[in-house]
Amino acid sequence: MKLTTQKRLAAQVMGVGVSRVWIDPEFEDEVSLAITKDDIRRLIDEGAIQVKQKTGVSRGRARFKQAQKRKGQRRGPGRRKGKYTAKISRKERWMMKIRPLRKELKRLRDEGRITRKVYRMLYLKAKGNAFRNTAHLRTYIAENKLEVS
Repeated sequence: MKLTTQKRLAAQVMGVGVSRVWIDPEFEDEVSLAITKDDIRRLIDEGAIQVKQKTGVSRGRARFKQAQKRKGQRRGPGRRKGKYTAKISRKERWMMKIRPLRKELKRLRDEGRITRKVYRMLYLKAKGNAFRNTAHLRTYIAENKLEVS
């Protein structure tokens, strides 16, 4: 049964698009006889003609993605944009390097394993970016026999 006219009228009455008009299959004969907007309004009140709900965009994928990000996933090198220093700034990286070096030097000096003079020399070397990390500092001390016996 062709109900295009009725669908169009119903869409106008309900203020929605034609694709959102639903006609109950049990009332098709009754709907086909409706030719005025008043007839359509009556059928809407009876429930023979209804509005379909809008189809929205599912948030399921977005929620899944968000949960993964909370776990720390999806943050690999392929995801990153921008410079090498965008993730951790040069200053931040330097602080992460120099603080353990200075802490180690202070510990060695306080324990009496290096003299104050050697401490100062190594401190300035560390400041000048001579050591990669604390392990490198220790090997330098050992190789150059700077430790007090």
